[in-house]
Amino acid sequence: MPDRPAPAEGLFSREYAAATSLFAAVMFLTGLAALAVVPTLPTAARDLDGVSLFPLVAGCFVAASLLGGVLGGHWADRAGAHRPLALGMALAVVTLLVSGASTSIWQLAAGRFLDGLAAGMVAVAINTAIGQAYPDRLRPRALALMSTCWIVPSLVGPPLAGLVAETWSWRAVFLGLAALTLVPALAVVALLRGPSWRTASAPPPDGAPRPALLVAAAVSVGAALGQYGVSGWDARHLLFTVGGLVLLVAFAPRLLPRGTWRAVRGLPATVLLCGLGSGVFFTLEALVPLFLVTEREVPPLVIGLAFTGAALAWAASSAVQGRLLERAPRHRLVVAGALVQGVAVAVAAVGTLPGAPDPVAASAMVVAAVGMGMYAPSLTVLALSHSPRGRQGYASSSMQTSQNLGQVTVLALGSGVFNAFLGAGSSGHGGYRAAFVLLLVPCAVAALLAVRTRAA
Repeated sequence: MPDRPAPAEGLFSREYAAATSLFAAVMFLTGLAALAVVPTLPTAARDLDGVSLFPLVAGCFVAASLLGGVLGGHWADRAGAHRPLALGMALAVVTLLVSGASTSIWQLAAGRFLDGLAAGMVAVAINTAIGQAYPDRLRPRALALMSTCWIVPSLVGPPLAGLVAETWSWRAVFLGLAALTLVPALAVVALLRGPSWRTASAPPPDGAPRPALLVAAAVSVGAALGQYGVSGWDARHLLFTVGGLVLLVAFAPRLLPRGTWRAVRGLPATVLLCGLGSGVFFTLEALVPLFLVTEREVPPLVIGLAFTGAALAWAASSAVQGRLLERAPRHRLVVAGALVQGVAVAVAAVGTLPGAPDPVAASAMVVAAVGMGMYAPSLTVLALSHSPRGRQGYASSSMQTSQNLGQVTVLALGSGVFNAFLGAGSSGHGGYRAAFVLLLVPCAVAALLAVRTRAA
C-alpha cells in the first residue's frame, strides 16, 4: 500500500501548538488590559482628583505604544523576538500593579504610559515571531487569530470592568488583570528560552537603517503633547499642540520606511495605508459614541452593544480573510476593506441627519469593523512579504508606528473640523457630519493606493 501523505501542518499541529496557544493567550490578555480598563479611567481620575488631566491619562497608552513598537522591533531584529516579548509581558504585569496602586493622577498616567510601552513591544514581537517562525502558508491564519484575540476582549472586558469598578473598586480591575497576566507571562518566558526561538532571526543586513530610540521617544512625547493639547482651546493648550506637532513632523518620518509619505511601492505604501485605515476606524470609534451621548442621549447599553457588534464583525471578517479568502490577492482585500470603511463613514454621516434613527450611526462602527477585519491582517501579511529575512521586526514596528500615528493624526483632524464648525455657529449635528465627511478622504486615498502594496 502506498504511504499515506503526511498530515498538513496547521496552527495547532504538534510543532506550532504551544506557540500558537501562548501567543493567542498573550494577545487576548494584552487586549483585555488595553480595552477593559477604559471604562474605569474616569472613575480613577475623579478619585485621584485629576479630572483636568484625564486627556493626558487617556492618551498615554497610544503615545507610549509608539515607543514600545519601535523598541520591540529594533530589539527583535537584533536578538530575536523572544527577548522583547518576554520583557513586554513582565512589564505588563508590573504596570498593572503600578496603576492599581496609584495614589496620584500622575502615577496613574505613568502606569498607563508603561502599559502602552509593554503593549507595543508585545504586539510587534508576536508579529515578528510569526514572520520568523511560521511558514508563509500559516502566516495569514496566525495573524488573523492574533487579530481576533485582540478584539474579542471588547465583548466582555469593558462591561465587566465597569461592573467591578461600580460594585467594588477600579483598583480591583488593574490588580485582577495583573493576576490574570502573571501565569501567561511566566509561560511565555519559559517557551521562548528554547534554542529554536533564539536562532529564529537572521543577522540584519549591513547598512540597514535602524531608528534611534531617542527619535522614537521624541515621537511618543509629541503624540502625548498633541493629545493633551487638543483637550482645550486656550493659549496653553495651543502651545502644547504646536509643540507636539513640531516633534511629530520633525521625527516621525525617521521611524518609517523611506518613501512612506510618497507611497512608494512595497513596504512604504503598506505602512502608509496601515495608518490611514487605523485612523479612520478609531476616529469613528471615538466620535460616533460621543455623538450618540451628547446629541442623542443614547443609553450606555446601546453604545456597549455597538462596541460588541464591532468586535464580532472584526473577528468574523478577519477569520474570513484568513481562511476563505487566503488565495485572494492581498492588495485586493485592502481595496475592499477601504471601500467598506468608506461605506461606514457615509453611514455615520447619514446618522447625524435629524430624522435618522439612533441605530444608523451606531451601525457605522460595525460596518467599519468589517472593513478593518479585511484591511489590517492583509496589510500585515503584505508588510512581512516585503521584508527580507532579519528585517521583520523593522517592518512590524513601522506598521505599529504608522497605526498609532494614524490614530493620533486623523482623530485630531476630525476633532479640529468638528470644533471649527461649532466655532462658526454650526449645530453639534453639523459638526459631527463634517468630521465624518472628512474621513472619506483617507478611505479614498487608501483604495486608490492599495495597488502599490501588491506583493511581487
